[in-house]
Amino acid sequence: MATAKAWVLKKHFEGFPKPSDFDLKKIELPKLKDGEILLESEFLSVDPYMRPYSKRDMKEGDIMIGTQVARVIESKNPAFVMGSFVVANAGWRNHFISSGKDLRAFPSAWPESLPRSLALGTAGMPGLTAYFGLFEVCKIKPGDTVLVNAAAGAVGSVVGQLAKIGGCKVVGCAGSDEKVAYLKKIGFDEAFNYKTITSLEEALHKASPDGYDCFFDNVGGEFASVAIHQMKKYGRIAVCGAISLYNDLVPQTGPYVQYPMIFKELQMEGFLVSRWINRWGEGQQALLKWILEGKIKCHEKITDGFDNMPAAFIGMLKGENLGKAVVKV
Repeated sequence: MATAKAWVLKKHFEGFPKPSDFDLKKIELPKLKDGEILLESEFLSVDPYMRPYSKRDMKEGDIMIGTQVARVIESKNPAFVMGSFVVANAGWRNHFISSGKDLRAFPSAWPESLPRSLALGTAGMPGLTAYFGLFEVCKIKPGDTVLVNAAAGAVGSVVGQLAKIGGCKVVGCAGSDEKVAYLKKIGFDEAFNYKTITSLEEALHKASPDGYDCFFDNVGGEFASVAIHQMKKYGRIAVCGAISLYNDLVPQTGPYVQYPMIFKELQMEGFLVSRWINRWGEGQQALLKWILEGKIKCHEKITDGFDNMPAAFIGMLKGENLGKAVVKV
């Protein structure tokens, strides 16, 4: 029998998550039955969505939700051979048993030159979020001006690079000078540090005096309330996340969107990438092609050690990562 380690939600988060909100458990796994697979984690993802989803979908004592790249170390299922790799929504645990129904086999055409961790980032859910949010929700066109916030994160950095591939001008903001320099390095036309400017309204106007055709919003809150007034007529807004609100103890209120929505005739649409799950193969193939061609640059913040999952998660929510935050077991 194998012994698994798993991080559980000891206490629902009140405001910003704390190390004491988590508990590390040991779980004795039974012997495999016919049709089952034993898997060992290689890389685990930490993502902003885990914060609001934990409140909505989890109860105290549940294993923390999340996705990982795992290796088959024992199999009684002919569809999954020993040594093969999968992507699994298995949560924060380093070993687990599966029937195979909840596993996505690693693409057979995955390039050997690329780290498998990218299946959790640029070539995985975050990259697909950027891909479908930009092409299906924002419906970018060549010549558009695209604004993206949290632009140095796992999703935002891909949004900007995809928009450049699509022939757009791209403006991004991030929370440090290092991140701003990175955005310019990967092709953003304009970038600024929102923590050091005196006026968000002025910074947005300076970056694009004519306004914005598309706004890919990962932050919500005050940023979105200011940015919406800088949209062009018939502008499109993709609401992907609201990280500025996730840790609030008291919900933020207003200002409200109706006036600019009406008078600018804007389209604003929230979305979850799972809407296009039947097209994930198409999106991943396109992303891998652009990565190999050098049109999309990838950056990862890798934390070593399964025991450091909470620290990596908390650091990601604090904006300590450049690109995708991943834990290597």
